[in-house]
Amino acid sequence: MGASLRAVDGAVTNDVPKQLADLPSDATHLVLSVGGNDLLTCAGDLLRAPVNVSSDAFSVAGSGRGRVRIHVPASRGSCLATGLPLVVCTIYDGNFADREFQTMAGVGVMAFNDRILRFDLEKGLRSVDLRLICTQAEDYANPIEPSAVGGAKIGRAIWHTISCRLGSAYNCD
Repeated sequence: MGASLRAVDGAVTNDVPKQLADLPSDATHLVLSVGGNDLLTCAGDLLRAPVNVSSDAFSVAGSGRGRVRIHVPASRGSCLATGLPLVVCTIYDGNFADREFQTMAGVGVMAFNDRILRFDLEKGLRSVDLRLICTQAEDYANPIEPSAVGGAKIGRAIWHTISCRLGSAYNCD
């Protein structure tokens, strides 16, 4: 079994239909990892927005989550329209040197991932939560991209998810 990479650096959820346009005819599964760049486009607004009371911070986080609500169904719909089994990855936390920013980014990622996971659960899709996979500094090549170590961990998690879906002898506990 082989894999074909359709990811484009800098792509956002609205780009998914274009990436599916040249899907290989022998494709058996789709793995979708999207949303991180969408988060980055509004991260500055979300994470540095001035607030007067803590409830304002929740409103700001909620507004970013709403942006994902718009794009998640469209990106998943394009994938589901292929008829292939779909596995969806969440957004990982990143590895920022500034610990305060790391904490803020984690809250932002949590809000985005909530919407991603909620939609996927509603549709009965299998998910790989990358926050549980890329947990060490060595998992990142820079603050927002996985290293070879992190990529290998992600690959194993995806393979495990697909293998279990196929009902293989692979240990699916």
